[in-house]
Amino acid sequence: MHCPFCQHDDTRVIDSREADDGATIRRRRECPQCGERFNTFETIEIKLPAVVKSDGRREAFDERKLRVGVERALHHRPVASDALDNVVREVVRQLRSVNEREVVSRLIGEWVMNELKRLDQVAYVRFASVYRRFEDVQAFREEIERLERDLPALEGLQLPLLGEVVTTAHGKKR
Repeated sequence: MHCPFCQHDDTRVIDSREADDGATIRRRRECPQCGERFNTFETIEIKLPAVVKSDGRREAFDERKLRVGVERALHHRPVASDALDNVVREVVRQLRSVNEREVVSRLIGEWVMNELKRLDQVAYVRFASVYRRFEDVQAFREEIERLERDLPALEGLQLPLLGEVVTTAHGKKR
């Protein structure tokens, strides 16, 4: 490894540690020529499958585009940035496990929706509305009803989706 300061052609490793839950190795290096220290990061490079878009175009998977889509869905939601990182990391993990040269974009969208469904219901509905191209309010309503049926176990863990439903003494919902 060349020194970034003096361009000496050799440096020595003085410390190595795992980072990103073992996905990366951080190495602390020192140049014997100038004495400067710097960090390098070593990661496994795995070629991810190409993404086949709905119109048939093929393009390389872009983690940045995935992150931007998830960030848009989570905009102004009370979700930690670590949770966003975990969603992206999990979708990339699933993509790596496919063992195919190409993956349809629809599958990636489903993986994102599954992760968002567990994380934040509002973000899930936002993402689903764009991904599934909701045409009207009824489509939103149906998706929210499906979400509420599928996720009774998450009740109380997330913010309410449409506000609290209050039942009056006469059994009517408000």
